[in-house]
Amino acid sequence: MKRFLSVFLAILLLFTTVSILTPGVSATAAAGDSSNTTVFDRVTQSLRTAFLRFFEWLRSLFSRKTAPEEIEIDTPPETSAAPTTTTAPPESDPSVICDSRPSDPTEGTSAETTLPATETLAFRADWEYASFSAIHTGSVTLYRSQAAQRKGRTVCVNAGHGTKDGDTQFTLCHPDGSPKVTGGSTAAGAIQATAVGGGTTMLDGTPEAQVTLSLALLVKEKLLAAGYDVLMIRESDDVQLDNIARTVFANNCADCHIALHYDSSTNDKGLFYCGVPDVESYRNMEPVKSHFEAHTALGEALLQGARDAGVKIYRTGRTDIDLTQTSYSTVPSVDLEVGDRGSDYGAAAQGKIADGIVRGVNAFFG
Repeated sequence: MKRFLSVFLAILLLFTTVSILTPGVSATAAAGDSSNTTVFDRVTQSLRTAFLRFFEWLRSLFSRKTAPEEIEIDTPPETSAAPTTTTAPPESDPSVICDSRPSDPTEGTSAETTLPATETLAFRADWEYASFSAIHTGSVTLYRSQAAQRKGRTVCVNAGHGTKDGDTQFTLCHPDGSPKVTGGSTAAGAIQATAVGGGTTMLDGTPEAQVTLSLALLVKEKLLAAGYDVLMIRESDDVQLDNIARTVFANNCADCHIALHYDSSTNDKGLFYCGVPDVESYRNMEPVKSHFEAHTALGEALLQGARDAGVKIYRTGRTDIDLTQTSYSTVPSVDLEVGDRGSDYGAAAQGKIADGIVRGVNAFFG
């Protein structure tokens, strides 16, 4: 305490001496003013000035230590966060999953209008059911409608088949590992199915995969013109995405999923959709339990759209099969068999089918 007091007095004496010997005081003394009163007043004023300067100095010391502006400027952190424009979001952040999915057009923002017309999307291992996929190195393309009136909906168009060596790998038919309850390309009772089947061949020798692709490209253009955004699973002869990967893409990046196929019969029997079998164990399995009614609603809408467009319909227009696609779907999802090996797949015939699909999508989304 005594040491602190001695330092305090020494500093005070220093400030007093400096104040007395300031140029203003020295100049006055040199002018020869010998008045005692005047000298006393000057000394008093100098002491007062010294005290003010001393306490101002003390205050500045303490304020220098606590001023947030000086801490921010003089002692910046060694590392700082990178600008948001260059920092990639964590891969596990669910908020960035297909964040380009269009919002309701009535709630459009300036950010939405700057989105690119097309975008390539890669498969994400952290998506639900992604771990069940065996082939998922391919990517898909999201097309945004440039129509004056956008619908604010994304339709996944899945051209069936078209995965090289897809039939050499296998995946679970159902996510819970239960056996198939119906027949089809995979027999009833099977636990596993080919990851992607090779498809059939039209009577003229054209592979089904080629025919479904030409239809898918036509459907894409008509949906875009109608204001829908379109998620295209495949636009070439080969995409390395199995049936589960395609479904998982649709689940996360689209509002509904339409897979296009031609049946293996040869009598041009017409169009039908694959419905969800009325089997209690299957309909109680997730995600089927939570979504099979939506699958049915989409199927019926597409069926009616095809009827209205004048497309030939097979019987009631529905055949029940527990497909891999609908077994893993969490958005309205339908396998649409648009014809068979004996059907006409020319531009006019496929144009009529595409018109029916657009009609059905319009009816489904209202």
